Amino acid sequence: MLVIAAEATDGGLPFPSLSNLIEWPNLIDSIGLNKIGIIHLLSVLIPAIVFFLAGQQKGLVPTGIRTIAEGVIEFVEKQIILPAIGPDGLKYLPLLLSFFLFVFFGNITEVIPFFQMPANARMAGPLVLALVAWGMFIAVGVKHQGIGYFKEVAFPPGVPKALLPLVAFIELLSTFILRPFSHAVRLFANMLAGHILLVTFAVLCIGVASGILYILELVTFPGLVLFTAFEMFVSVIQAFVFTILAAVYIGGALHPSH
Repeated sequence: MLVIAAEATDGGLPFPSLSNLIEWPNLIDSIGLNKIGIIHLLSVLIPAIVFFLAGQQKGLVPTGIRTIAEGVIEFVEKQIILPAIGPDGLKYLPLLLSFFLFVFFGNITEVIPFFQMPANARMAGPLVLALVAWGMFIAVGVKHQGIGYFKEVAFPPGVPKALLPLVAFIELLSTFILRPFSHAVRLFANMLAGHILLVTFAVLCIGVASGILYILELVTFPGLVLFTAFEMFVSVIQAFVFTILAAVYIGGALHPSH
Protein backbone atom coordinates (compact mmCIF):
# COMPACT_ATOMS: atom_id res chain seq x y z
CA MET A 1 0.00 0.00 0.00
CA LEU A 2 2.86 2.36 0.83
CA VAL A 3 4.58 1.74 -2.49
CA ILE A 4 1.41 2.42 -4.50
CA ALA A 5 0.65 5.53 -2.45
CA ALA A 6 4.16 6.88 -2.79
CA GLU A 7 3.97 6.58 -6.56
CA ALA A 8 0.62 8.35 -6.77
CA THR A 9 0.69 11.89 -8.10
CA ASP A 10 -2.54 13.12 -6.49
CA GLY A 11 -4.04 12.15 -3.19
CA GLY A 12 -1.28 9.64 -2.59
CA LEU A 13 0.51 8.95 0.62
CA PRO A 14 4.00 10.48 0.42
CA PHE A 15 6.42 8.15 2.14
CA PRO A 16 9.94 9.49 2.75
CA SER A 17 12.82 7.73 1.03
CA LEU A 18 15.20 5.68 3.13
CA SER A 19 17.89 8.33 2.79
CA ASN A 20 15.54 10.91 4.31
CA LEU A 21 15.01 8.66 7.31
CA ILE A 22 18.66 8.23 8.24
CA GLU A 23 20.56 11.15 6.67
CA TRP A 24 20.52 14.55 8.34
CA PRO A 25 21.97 17.88 7.18
CA ASN A 26 24.84 19.40 9.10
CA LEU A 27 23.81 21.79 11.84
CA ILE A 28 27.37 23.11 12.08
CA ASP A 29 29.03 22.85 8.68
CA SER A 30 32.51 23.76 9.85
CA ILE A 31 32.83 20.55 11.86
CA GLY A 32 30.21 18.45 10.07
CA LEU A 33 28.04 18.10 13.16
CA ASN A 34 24.52 16.83 12.48
CA LYS A 35 21.71 15.35 14.57
CA ILE A 36 23.48 11.98 14.88
CA GLY A 37 26.62 13.67 16.14
CA ILE A 38 24.65 15.65 18.70
CA ILE A 39 22.98 12.47 19.97
CA HIS A 40 26.39 10.80 20.35
CA LEU A 41 27.69 13.82 22.26
CA LEU A 42 24.68 13.76 24.57
CA SER A 43 25.17 10.02 25.04
CA VAL A 44 28.55 10.87 26.54
CA LEU A 45 27.64 14.05 28.40
CA ILE A 46 24.40 12.93 30.09
CA PRO A 47 25.87 9.85 31.85
CA ALA A 48 29.00 11.85 32.74
CA ILE A 49 26.90 14.60 34.35
CA VAL A 50 24.68 12.07 36.16
CA PHE A 51 27.64 10.24 37.69
CA PHE A 52 29.44 13.48 38.52
CA LEU A 53 26.42 14.78 40.41
CA ALA A 54 25.91 11.41 42.08
CA GLY A 55 29.53 11.44 43.22
CA GLN A 56 29.01 14.78 44.93
CA GLN A 57 26.47 13.32 47.33
CA LYS A 58 27.70 12.33 50.76
CA GLY A 59 26.37 9.79 53.19
CA LEU A 60 25.79 6.06 53.20
CA VAL A 61 22.18 6.13 52.01
CA PRO A 62 21.83 7.12 48.35
CA THR A 63 19.09 9.54 47.36
CA GLY A 64 17.86 11.09 44.14
CA ILE A 65 20.28 10.93 41.24
CA ARG A 66 22.74 8.83 43.23
CA THR A 67 20.09 6.13 43.53
CA ILE A 68 19.80 6.03 39.74
CA ALA A 69 23.57 5.90 39.24
CA GLU A 70 24.08 3.13 41.78
CA GLY A 71 21.12 1.21 40.39
CA VAL A 72 22.61 1.21 36.89
CA ILE A 73 26.00 0.13 38.23
CA GLU A 74 24.42 -2.69 40.21
CA PHE A 75 22.46 -3.81 37.15
CA VAL A 76 25.58 -4.00 34.99
CA GLU A 77 27.49 -5.81 37.73
CA LYS A 78 24.86 -8.43 38.60
CA GLN A 79 23.09 -8.93 35.26
CA ILE A 80 26.01 -8.61 32.84
CA ILE A 81 29.47 -8.94 34.38
CA LEU A 82 28.97 -11.66 36.98
CA PRO A 83 26.99 -14.05 34.70
CA ALA A 84 29.19 -13.46 31.64
CA ILE A 85 32.67 -13.17 33.16
CA GLY A 86 32.57 -13.80 36.88
CA PRO A 87 33.92 -11.85 39.86
CA ASP A 88 37.25 -11.18 38.17
CA GLY A 89 35.37 -9.32 35.45
CA LEU A 90 34.44 -6.47 37.80
CA LYS A 91 37.61 -4.63 36.78
CA TYR A 92 36.00 -4.17 33.36
CA LEU A 93 32.99 -2.42 34.90
CA PRO A 94 33.93 1.08 33.61
CA LEU A 95 34.14 -0.14 30.01
CA LEU A 96 30.98 -2.24 30.09
CA LEU A 97 29.02 0.42 31.96
CA SER A 98 30.09 2.94 29.32
CA PHE A 99 28.96 0.58 26.56
CA PHE A 100 25.56 0.11 28.17
CA LEU A 101 24.85 3.79 28.79
CA PHE A 102 26.21 5.02 25.47
CA VAL A 103 24.15 2.51 23.52
CA PHE A 104 21.04 3.13 25.61
CA PHE A 105 21.10 6.90 25.18
CA GLY A 106 21.88 6.46 21.49
CA ASN A 107 18.77 4.27 21.19
CA ILE A 108 16.21 6.05 23.35
CA THR A 109 16.30 9.21 21.22
CA GLU A 110 14.11 7.25 18.81
CA VAL A 111 11.08 8.15 20.95
CA ILE A 112 12.14 11.62 22.16
CA PRO A 113 10.51 14.58 20.37
CA PHE A 114 12.80 16.69 18.15
CA PHE A 115 15.33 13.86 17.93
CA GLN A 116 13.03 10.97 16.89
CA MET A 117 16.00 9.13 15.49
CA PRO A 118 18.19 6.48 17.12
CA ALA A 119 21.84 7.30 16.55
CA ASN A 120 22.59 3.58 16.41
CA ALA A 121 20.43 3.28 13.29
CA ARG A 122 23.57 4.54 11.55
CA MET A 123 26.30 1.92 11.23
CA ALA A 124 29.25 4.13 12.24
CA GLY A 125 28.46 4.29 15.96
CA PRO A 126 27.81 0.58 16.53
CA LEU A 127 30.85 -0.32 14.43
CA VAL A 128 33.19 1.89 16.46
CA LEU A 129 31.88 0.40 19.71
CA ALA A 130 32.19 -3.13 18.32
CA LEU A 131 35.79 -2.45 17.26
CA VAL A 132 36.59 -1.20 20.76
CA ALA A 133 35.14 -4.42 22.21
CA TRP A 134 37.08 -6.41 19.58
CA GLY A 135 40.37 -4.74 20.50
CA MET A 136 39.63 -5.20 24.19
CA PHE A 137 38.99 -8.94 24.14
CA ILE A 138 42.06 -9.53 21.97
CA ALA A 139 44.17 -7.46 24.38
CA VAL A 140 42.77 -9.41 27.34
CA GLY A 141 43.48 -12.72 25.62
CA VAL A 142 47.06 -11.81 24.76
CA LYS A 143 47.68 -10.32 28.22
CA HIS A 144 46.56 -13.44 30.07
CA GLN A 145 47.68 -16.17 27.64
CA GLY A 146 50.33 -14.58 25.50
CA ILE A 147 50.54 -15.46 21.83
CA GLY A 148 49.07 -18.85 22.69
CA TYR A 149 45.67 -17.15 22.84
CA PHE A 150 45.39 -17.33 19.05
CA LYS A 151 46.30 -21.03 19.13
CA GLU A 152 43.66 -21.61 21.82
CA VAL A 153 41.03 -19.98 19.60
CA ALA A 154 42.10 -21.72 16.40
CA PHE A 155 42.45 -25.24 17.82
CA PRO A 156 39.69 -25.98 20.33
CA PRO A 157 40.14 -29.27 22.22
CA GLY A 158 38.40 -32.41 21.07
CA VAL A 159 38.45 -31.69 17.32
CA PRO A 160 39.56 -34.61 15.08
CA LYS A 161 42.96 -33.96 13.49
CA ALA A 162 41.56 -34.30 9.99
CA LEU A 163 39.22 -31.36 10.64
CA LEU A 164 41.71 -29.12 12.41
CA PRO A 165 42.66 -27.00 9.34
CA LEU A 166 39.02 -26.33 8.48
CA VAL A 167 38.05 -25.66 12.10
CA ALA A 168 41.04 -23.36 12.59
CA PHE A 169 40.09 -21.32 9.52
CA ILE A 170 36.46 -21.05 10.62
CA GLU A 171 37.34 -20.15 14.23
CA LEU A 172 39.88 -17.49 13.27
CA LEU A 173 37.55 -16.00 10.67
CA SER A 174 34.53 -15.91 12.95
CA THR A 175 36.38 -14.67 16.05
CA PHE A 176 38.75 -12.06 14.66
CA ILE A 177 37.11 -10.95 11.39
CA LEU A 178 33.36 -11.50 11.49
CA ARG A 179 32.70 -11.00 15.20
CA PRO A 180 32.98 -7.18 15.29
CA PHE A 181 30.74 -6.83 12.23
CA SER A 182 28.06 -9.17 13.56
CA HIS A 183 28.28 -7.38 16.92
CA ALA A 184 27.70 -4.02 15.22
CA VAL A 185 25.10 -5.16 12.68
CA ARG A 186 22.93 -6.74 15.36
CA LEU A 187 22.48 -3.36 17.06
CA PHE A 188 22.33 -1.31 13.86
CA ALA A 189 19.78 -3.52 12.10
CA ASN A 190 17.41 -3.71 15.07
CA MET A 191 17.38 0.04 15.62
CA LEU A 192 17.00 0.84 11.91
CA ALA A 193 14.12 -1.62 11.57
CA GLY A 194 12.36 -0.10 14.56
CA HIS A 195 12.87 3.41 13.21
CA ILE A 196 11.39 2.51 9.82
CA LEU A 197 8.46 0.81 11.54
CA LEU A 198 7.64 3.90 13.60
CA VAL A 199 7.92 6.17 10.57
CA THR A 200 5.62 3.86 8.63
CA PHE A 201 2.89 4.00 11.25
CA ALA A 202 3.33 7.77 11.66
CA VAL A 203 2.91 8.30 7.91
CA LEU A 204 -0.15 6.06 7.90
CA CYS A 205 -1.69 8.06 10.74
CA ILE A 206 -1.23 11.28 8.76
CA GLY A 207 -2.26 9.83 5.43
CA VAL A 208 -5.62 8.43 6.59
CA ALA A 209 -6.60 11.46 8.69
CA SER A 210 -9.35 12.49 6.29
CA GLY A 211 -12.18 10.91 4.30
CA ILE A 212 -13.51 7.41 4.62
CA LEU A 213 -10.04 6.09 5.38
CA TYR A 214 -10.21 7.89 8.71
CA ILE A 215 -11.54 4.66 10.21
CA LEU A 216 -8.08 3.16 9.71
CA GLU A 217 -6.90 5.44 12.52
CA LEU A 218 -8.46 2.87 14.82
CA VAL A 219 -5.59 0.61 13.80
CA THR A 220 -2.74 2.92 12.82
CA PHE A 221 -2.75 5.23 15.85
CA PRO A 222 -2.89 2.45 18.49
CA GLY A 223 -0.22 0.70 16.45
CA LEU A 224 1.98 3.79 16.59
CA VAL A 225 1.52 4.08 20.35
CA LEU A 226 2.19 0.37 20.83
CA PHE A 227 5.35 0.33 18.73
CA THR A 228 6.61 3.51 20.42
CA ALA A 229 6.34 1.73 23.78
CA PHE A 230 7.96 -1.34 22.23
CA GLU A 231 10.88 0.75 20.96
CA MET A 232 11.48 2.04 24.47
CA PHE A 233 11.78 -1.57 25.59
CA VAL A 234 14.01 -2.41 22.62
CA SER A 235 16.30 0.50 23.48
CA VAL A 236 17.09 -1.11 26.83
CA ILE A 237 17.26 -4.65 25.47
CA GLN A 238 19.66 -3.75 22.67
CA ALA A 239 21.93 -1.91 25.10
CA PHE A 240 21.86 -4.99 27.31
CA VAL A 241 22.52 -7.40 24.42
CA PHE A 242 25.40 -5.36 23.02
CA THR A 243 27.02 -5.04 26.44
CA ILE A 244 26.59 -8.66 27.50
CA LEU A 245 28.06 -9.86 24.18
CA ALA A 246 31.08 -7.65 24.81
CA ALA A 247 31.31 -9.17 28.28
CA VAL A 248 31.04 -12.70 26.88
CA TYR A 249 33.86 -11.98 24.41
CA ILE A 250 36.06 -10.62 27.19
CA GLY A 251 35.16 -13.54 29.43
CA GLY A 252 36.04 -15.98 26.66
CA ALA A 253 39.47 -14.38 26.31
CA LEU A 254 39.94 -14.35 30.10
CA HIS A 255 38.78 -17.94 30.63
CA PRO A 256 39.52 -19.82 27.38
CA SER A 257 38.87 -23.25 28.89
CA HIS A 258 35.21 -22.19 29.41
